[in-house]
Amino acid sequence: MPISIVKICCPALVVCAVASLAAVLDASEPDKVGQPPTQSNLSVSEAADAAPDLEQLKRGGFERSRFKSFVAPQHPQSVGDQSVPAPQANLAEFESTIGPLLELNCTDCHGPYATEGNFRIDTMDPDLVSGSDTDWWAEVFAVLTKGEMPPPDASELEEADRLRIVDWLATELQTASRVRRSSGGHSAFRRMTRYEYNYALQDLLGLPWDFAKDLPPESHSEDGFQNSSELLHVTVSQFETYRRIARSALERATVSGARPPTRYWGISMKDAADRELPNQAVQIENAKQELKEDPEKLKAELDRLEKSFRKPHRTAYFKERSSGRTAVAKWQYRGAKYAYAPTDEPPSIPDALDRVAILPAGRQQKLILELGNQLPDEGNMRVRVRASRVQVDGEHFPSMQLMFGWQASNEGRALLRVSQADTEITAGPDDSQWVQWDVPLGEIYPRNSVRKTSPMGAMPSPSEYIRIANSSASANDIQVDYVSVAAPVYDQWPPASHERIFFASEHADNELAYAEEIVTAFLTRAWRRPVSDAEIDRKLELFSDLRPQCESFEEAIVEVLATVLASPQFLYVSNDTASMPSAETPQRSTLTDYALATRLAMFLWCSVPDDQLLELAEEGQLAQPAVLASQVDRMLADPRSERFTRHFVHQWLDMQLLDFMNFKQHIRNFDPQLKEAMQHEPIAFFEEMLREDASVLDFIHCDYTMANERLAEHYGIRGVFGNDFQRVDLGGDYQRGGLLTQAGLLAMNSDWPDSHPLKRAIWVLESLLNDPPPPPPPAVPQIDLADPEIAKMTLKERIEDHRNHAACMSCHVKIDPWGIAFENYDALGQWRDEIRGKPVDASSELFNHQTLDGMDGLKRFLLQNRQDQFVQAMVHKLSTYALGRPLTFADRADVDAITAEVRAQGDGLGTMIHEIVSSELFQSR
Repeated sequence: MPISIVKICCPALVVCAVASLAAVLDASEPDKVGQPPTQSNLSVSEAADAAPDLEQLKRGGFERSRFKSFVAPQHPQSVGDQSVPAPQANLAEFESTIGPLLELNCTDCHGPYATEGNFRIDTMDPDLVSGSDTDWWAEVFAVLTKGEMPPPDASELEEADRLRIVDWLATELQTASRVRRSSGGHSAFRRMTRYEYNYALQDLLGLPWDFAKDLPPESHSEDGFQNSSELLHVTVSQFETYRRIARSALERATVSGARPPTRYWGISMKDAADRELPNQAVQIENAKQELKEDPEKLKAELDRLEKSFRKPHRTAYFKERSSGRTAVAKWQYRGAKYAYAPTDEPPSIPDALDRVAILPAGRQQKLILELGNQLPDEGNMRVRVRASRVQVDGEHFPSMQLMFGWQASNEGRALLRVSQADTEITAGPDDSQWVQWDVPLGEIYPRNSVRKTSPMGAMPSPSEYIRIANSSASANDIQVDYVSVAAPVYDQWPPASHERIFFASEHADNELAYAEEIVTAFLTRAWRRPVSDAEIDRKLELFSDLRPQCESFEEAIVEVLATVLASPQFLYVSNDTASMPSAETPQRSTLTDYALATRLAMFLWCSVPDDQLLELAEEGQLAQPAVLASQVDRMLADPRSERFTRHFVHQWLDMQLLDFMNFKQHIRNFDPQLKEAMQHEPIAFFEEMLREDASVLDFIHCDYTMANERLAEHYGIRGVFGNDFQRVDLGGDYQRGGLLTQAGLLAMNSDWPDSHPLKRAIWVLESLLNDPPPPPPPAVPQIDLADPEIAKMTLKERIEDHRNHAACMSCHVKIDPWGIAFENYDALGQWRDEIRGKPVDASSELFNHQTLDGMDGLKRFLLQNRQDQFVQAMVHKLSTYALGRPLTFADRADVDAITAEVRAQGDGLGTMIHEIVSSELFQSR
């Protein structure tokens, strides 16, 4: 059997990349990948003009696709089904044509006299349907379709003969896969992931809170996904943890008693400035006293002071607009002397004020408004800010964020961003707008732990504060003249989350009857299927046992519902065992409508089905093709689909590497705003493609990208303003566009302060092409940097020297060229033409002697030679995520069938999702 694949990096090359900051060498100019052979006699400029551009290569790829004439073989419904004849291997064609071709072209290296790769093709069983060598034949098919075998210098296999072998193998592999698929199902029996569990509680309770923050994160499967059935099981001790979390969530979602009183803070910048501006009068008076004997020096000093009192500052400052006077906004935690006291009644809001706080853009935001120790544990904190722009010129608006923090001592402190999105300030200097944030106080962690024990003014300080920040990427100031804070704020009482559980009922006066209504409704939504009378009776028995021990009806119901949410029926995605494959009936089985609703909701919403999906399941209509397609459209248009894009993209592209990246703050051109933009770019790009049903080949190259102002500045793109991501036209520039050139993905596969070709190559092969390289052999020779000859080499020379070792060549010859093509991009993903004064050489030669000439050559090669592989890899990755389990050889035929449909319909990303959902693979176990 083929060796297993693990994610591992050659340690010698890691040392090499970390140690080397040098440029790669110049190389000769071989024919560019993707250019017809007839262009070899043309001049360089003529060849460039004659070569098809990347968009043309993308559009013309399907004409060369092996899926263009794809026909899926008939699928027997089960092993014993007599309605369709049992498939048979096409041994006649093998004996007459395929076998002789393989013997002629392959046995010199993989035959009785030589067994390269420990592999003999002459002894393999040609019966792929029932033979034991099917996996080996799949490997043969892979290297033939990728052009890796036979080597150009070892065989003269004609293209027509290669296609004949590929067609025979494709058909036989399809047939073999169908037979294996029909003879047994595949278990996707797993619990919810941490994030799925959290979203499920959010949707059930109607609250956008982080209920699962105390659960550990999941590891990643070999495919890179966290929702794999290989990993997600529950131990007995974990059930109690889930019950505790469920009880806490239900207690927070429900209330008892009267509405708690609201406290109010009204903070005018006039009052805040009054703490700083009077100090200027003190400075003037002191100067007059000190220099009263020297009028000339006094005049100079007063002029200097007056000038300094009117200058702008780099940090937050107060300004008196009528006089132009300014003063830096200060704050210190000791003594609570900057704290504002709350009131029991809402303060009156003044008209526009002369004194304002100015917030320059940048990280040094010091407008801190201290609120003391009166903020409650739960409920919303409503913060309203009256703000406007300072500048009237320019094409863009500044943005504002809200932060929450505290400082109890020199060591104990916290500062958290609590606004979900940045808010643009569009009002001009002579106007104003209100910005409002509702912040759930129970979601802020950590809070000041001494706020209930230490008195105000004492140490450690119990006070907490809000910080208003200008989050703009460019210099565009904001002015604020008034801030109001209220907490806790409830727009209705009881809250909607409470009424979601304790809804109005004519049986509200009959506790047992009302409990039956509540439990029945909650069970159906939580367990995502009809519940039996016996299941309801068991919960009502539990309620009857608990009610005497609880102070209220609501408390007893919460305890009962906590057991519902701690049940395997809720925690496990597949909770309907009626149609599960078994030893007696091993064949594939169709999902029930309820199971289909759950699988669809977990795929596109990472959560439980909503009422509409459950109603369609109850009516038996969900699996109807037209109904299912309309539900996919509805779900993708719902804001909850953002969960799918965020989690799938993050796992597919292995973006945890970017999350862990933490360059020091002094690194030039890198800051938290840029890292945040890097993290969001692939997600925004995926969302845009999904919204437009753009071709998945846009992931390789397209003439647009998604960027905000900070990221566009990093790319050297002008005319992009604001913190929101927007579509940016690139004008066909190959240096950007697609995933390959996104700064965050390049940066996470680097070793600061330089790039890392090996990491980038392995990432492309694993994440984009689903073709992971084999692990390195046990005895990989280390690069001896103490050798002066090796120390003088450039990074590319060291890679080539390392590859020449016999133990390393077989792997690196298939890996290195993919990474060297990225060498025009530095450790932060910025384009470079030189390294330490030497021109960058990003050209390399693939195993089959085709040349990759930098990023343009890499994109050309993929679009001309690997379209089928990439589209099929996308289908494989999306299907793996959608099913929540690894795919096997038995799924190969289904993946091929989906790929063929997607290719025939233009490779759209939305089309791919529709085809996966409508497939037999998705709708069966």
